[in-house]
Amino acid sequence: MKKIYHLSTCDTCQRIIKELQPLDGFELQDIKTEAMTKEQVEEMHKLAGSYEALFSKRARLYREKGLNEKQLSGTDFKNLILEHYTFLKRPVIFVDDTIFIGNSKKVVEAAKAAIHS
Repeated sequence: MKKIYHLSTCDTCQRIIKELQPLDGFELQDIKTEAMTKEQVEEMHKLAGSYEALFSKRARLYREKGLNEKQLSGTDFKNLILEHYTFLKRPVIFVDDTIFIGNSKKVVEAAKAAIHS
């Protein structure tokens, strides 16, 4: 599978997508306009190893809801990601059976190498 979960309104996501070009054969899913399904999140989990790895603790709602002061379980992380797209660490890039999560320079470079190898 070749797919990128992103936000079209996120400048960082858009910059990374431009940097990864060309993206022949990739499906782009804007998670704001096309909500992720439970199955999609479970597929991410299978490759990521945990729901926490997929969860963005930088999301504004994370602090607004006081989640930073709670002990969250894997199920909590999963349900929050499904509840609101902002909790997904973005972008999430699938290249065959490999997943790249987030926007750190190291992750983006690794994704670029996998896409263009």
